[in-house]
Amino acid sequence: MPEVELTLEWPDGARSRLYSPSTVILEHLAPGQTLSVADLRARGTLALRQASERVRARYGFACTRADEEERRLLERAAPFAEEELVSVWSA
Repeated sequence: MPEVELTLEWPDGARSRLYSPSTVILEHLAPGQTLSVADLRARGTLALRQASERVRARYGFACTRADEEERRLLERAAPFAEEELVSVWSA
C-alpha cells in the first residue's frame, strides 16, 4: 500500500509530520490547503480511520500506526482554538 506523509504547519509556526498508510488521506487533506483546526481534526480523523480500514481489508488487521497518528493529531491540535488555521504541505 502506498504510504503518504504530509507536513502540517500549526498556528504557532511549528511543523509536524502526519503519516498515513494509504493515499486515501489525499482525498481529505491536500498539500497547499489551509484548514481550520476543527476541520483538520474532522478530516484527519476520518482519513486516518479510512486508511486503517483499507489496511484491514488488504491484510486482515487494522493499522495501529494510523491509530497512533490519529491520537497524535488530536493531541497536537488540542491547544489551539477551533478557528485557528493549519497549512498542509507535502513532506
